[in-house]
Amino acid sequence: MMMHKKPFVVLSRKRAAMLLLLLFLAAILLVIAAAAIPYAYANAAAAAGRKLPIYCTDRTGKVVSITFDAAWGDEDTDELIDILDTYGVKATFFVVGDWVDRCEPSVRKLSAAGHEIMNHSDTHPDMPSLSRERMMEEIRRCSDKIQAITGVRPHLFRAPSGAYDNATLETVEALGMYGIQWDVDSLDWKGLSAEEMVRRVTGQVQSGSIVLFHNGVPNTPAALAQILQVLQEQGYTFLPVSDMIYYKDYTINHEGRQIAVPSVRSGA
Repeated sequence: MMMHKKPFVVLSRKRAAMLLLLLFLAAILLVIAAAAIPYAYANAAAAAGRKLPIYCTDRTGKVVSITFDAAWGDEDTDELIDILDTYGVKATFFVVGDWVDRCEPSVRKLSAAGHEIMNHSDTHPDMPSLSRERMMEEIRRCSDKIQAITGVRPHLFRAPSGAYDNATLETVEALGMYGIQWDVDSLDWKGLSAEEMVRRVTGQVQSGSIVLFHNGVPNTPAALAQILQVLQEQGYTFLPVSDMIYYKDYTINHEGRQIAVPSVRSGA
């Protein structure tokens, strides 16, 4: 039986060059697509019509922000300042206007120690249940009180209990402010022991994290000292939230992570 050999195609130089060019272009498109994946996720919430505050950022280099919500007592103010100073940490305190009224000396001490004093509303209401006018009033009143003491008007806002909706964030933006949440919750408000908080926080922190604590909670100072020591031993450094976040050329993904987007110069 005669065997028929399969013909094989001989490409001309021109066709071979075209094929190589197509393969090269396909490779470039794959690289571009892979780079665009984070931004596709980042726009998912926006596509669904839901606005998000900043829970954390994509900053590298093992940087973390330590934050406190101040709405209760102030008996541990001096202790917290001493602990933060021992580890060279500047924190961000989100304070309620009513707390400012009751604890003005603590506000002055925190500001004098170099910590940020930011807005946590005036009376700690459920923001989504308010009209936009009431939301704006809550934020403005708190900012007025802080500025009267520190001389600096807050540009960051954290909603009471972390409760927000689109109207809340749009009101915050209309005031030229940035909504801030957290991606690591110490759960100190639940009465966790210092050891439980240390395990929880150090086990969840990553570069760009914003950690939530509260002042006026019994175990927070002891936990804070241990957490700062462990994180520093792991190579972390600390930034106040105002230095952690981006103010332009960014997007926020479906997790609330603020992601830097390289700016494109016209004509480039």
